[in-house]
Amino acid sequence: MRTSLNNTAQIEAHLLNRQQPADALLYDAKLLLNNDLQLDVTAQKQVYRLVQQYGRRQLKQEIEAAHQQLFTQPEHLSFKQKITRLFFKT
Repeated sequence: MRTSLNNTAQIEAHLLNRQQPADALLYDAKLLLNNDLQLDVTAQKQVYRLVQQYGRRQLKQEIEAAHQQLFTQPEHLSFKQKITRLFFKT
């Protein structure tokens, strides 16, 4: 288990460019020689993409919820009018 965590930490450091130049060069050489490591790096990249997509979706939902609350509920009518005037001045 510890080896797996160490490998994950090394892959993360590589993907996020948190290695010293010499360590990065050595890691690139390991990648060229180790197919399993290449697969692990590819899998971790995919996980990062999925997490990023999930985060963006969550943020969009939160923004939409705030928009709905601020622009549809009667108690926020004055706020809605002020914002509308900012963008639709004639």
